[in-house]
Amino acid sequence: MNAQQEILALREELSEHNYRYYVLDEPSISDFEFDQKLKRLQELENQYPEYFDENSPTQRVGGGITKNFETVVHENRMYSLENSYSKEELLEWEKRVQKNLGNVPLQFVCELKYDGASISLTYENGQLKRAVTRGDGFQGDDVTNNVKTIRSVPLKLKGNYPPKFHIRGEIILPFSGFQKMNEELIARGETPYSNPRNTASGSLKLQDSSAVAQRPLACFLYNIVGADEHFKTQFNALQSARAYGFKVPEQSKLLNNMDEVFAYIDYWNTARHDLPYETDGVVIKVNDLYQQEELGYTAKNPRWAIAYKFKAEQAVTTLNSIDYQVGRTGAITPVANLEPVELAGTIVKRASLHNADQIEKLDVRVGDHVMVEKGGEIIPKIVGVDTENRPGDSQPVIYIQTCPECGTSLVRAEGEAQHYCPNFYGCPPQIIGRIEHFISRKAMDIEGLGGETVTLLYKNGLVNDYADLYELRKEQILPLERMAEKSADNLINGIEQSKNIPFERVLFALGIRYVGETVAKKIAQHFKNIEALIMADYDTLIQVDEIGDKIALSILAFFANDNNLELIQRLKSYGLQFEMEEKESTQVSDKFTGMILVVSGKFEHFSRDEIKRRIEDYGGKNGSSITGKTSVVVAGADMGPAKLEKANKLGIPIWSEEEFIRNLSD
Repeated sequence: MNAQQEILALREELSEHNYRYYVLDEPSISDFEFDQKLKRLQELENQYPEYFDENSPTQRVGGGITKNFETVVHENRMYSLENSYSKEELLEWEKRVQKNLGNVPLQFVCELKYDGASISLTYENGQLKRAVTRGDGFQGDDVTNNVKTIRSVPLKLKGNYPPKFHIRGEIILPFSGFQKMNEELIARGETPYSNPRNTASGSLKLQDSSAVAQRPLACFLYNIVGADEHFKTQFNALQSARAYGFKVPEQSKLLNNMDEVFAYIDYWNTARHDLPYETDGVVIKVNDLYQQEELGYTAKNPRWAIAYKFKAEQAVTTLNSIDYQVGRTGAITPVANLEPVELAGTIVKRASLHNADQIEKLDVRVGDHVMVEKGGEIIPKIVGVDTENRPGDSQPVIYIQTCPECGTSLVRAEGEAQHYCPNFYGCPPQIIGRIEHFISRKAMDIEGLGGETVTLLYKNGLVNDYADLYELRKEQILPLERMAEKSADNLINGIEQSKNIPFERVLFALGIRYVGETVAKKIAQHFKNIEALIMADYDTLIQVDEIGDKIALSILAFFANDNNLELIQRLKSYGLQFEMEEKESTQVSDKFTGMILVVSGKFEHFSRDEIKRRIEDYGGKNGSSITGKTSVVVAGADMGPAKLEKANKLGIPIWSEEEFIRNLSD
């Protein structure tokens, strides 16, 4: 056997052993034997570099250094799931599904909801090409080098796989590995990690991939995207993924009705405590992929899936005092300072009290013994009070009337739950909060500038609004505390590079109330530049997809303020992007320009994706659901009855596939 043949044979053998050990949990050789074979392969690859393979088992040890993780746009958006906390909410979800599909037979796939870091893996011709974090759902960070070190992620696939697809999953850290890592930290006198989820997520952003390789991470896969023609059902896709070599948990189950779903939930609500990793709920999905496509998506969630969250863990502790925090919009949030208590694996010292109504409803008082839980197992909140054992001299909480930061009298608009400080341009936390929002990762993403530095700049009189950032000079910031030469250079360079951030993110960064990432993107695509948006009236605004009364009024109020207009002019003068970048158009006609078309049903001549591409090629926009703004519904066989009823009710024209084809050629 020559060197090349031995290298190829060792790679194939080690990949199979790796699969048996980390995916099947059925090792067939000892760790010592595996290490000896791996060592031999490394020697041969070093001796014969012409046979290098980026997906060789030797590449799993890491060693590559990533200084800056490239931002990558997801080919298919990574949506978040709608959460439910009761079986009644699940039944309501089932009713909505049935209404949209027309009371057709349904099957469901139930999967455990793993508490880790979401990841999207791209495979081409059976090889791992890219691993990208969820990010904001539209784009994430390329962490391929780090993910390659996770041994349950296959570098090469088995069997008859699609030529290209994405597969979504969760990077987790099992309890045993987490405990071992913490024991090693404690032995060195270092601070242990707080919980497995945050440790798994943080591992993906380590610059040294060899450090990631030392961590016992695993990857559970649960959803194939971009290859629907290869599968009919979610369960079939999971079985296929398992056959390709992915670690797909065996707990996933195909169920025929909601009674079986409830039985699954009841079983795992208890049995989850025996699992070697964290779970926080069950994900229920409609099994049929055609039905999934017919149901579609809301602005944030798939309509064909929902997460049932297990009841949050609770703990009893003492409420020591209440602080009041001021947000960037001026909203006042009361925060309870608690006697430290362990809850769901972390030490909780503070919890949200939401607003004055919640304090009054709970009749919570300083000195009370309170019940604390993690809402959705993320944000701690007070859910109950032990009034029977309360101190005899306790007094009801009197909600503050003036801003704790600037002393301005608070206001509470009719219908609003929260009090607000109206001193928008003079209240320090609001000023700092707006700048922090402006520089945040999903907005301007200014490297070298964090919340502490913003506060430092503000307190030293160097910035009073986010436009001031672009006037900073290195000699101004060097004298500041903890600001060395390199830090100052990074900050100035980060501010300069932010001038390349695209218009939709600049628009989000401005901090217009109710204008989140998704809405900012829709607005930018519609108006193309800031001047057109500033000139838009109410009627023009509400014609934009996903903009309703509340958002439209907020936008009008923002641009009616001279201070905001002055800030925008300053930002424009510094070179920020206030216009959509013109991309090379694939449009072949303007026949559907200004029209929103919704595609529904099964078609004979085209796939749904092909019809949607034709709509865009002819200048139209694809709508995800039927609304008053929908121009036409393109309907195939088995169109959902709820969509048909809504289209007829709104008087929206319905085209058959033949009519659609005729309209293309007319």
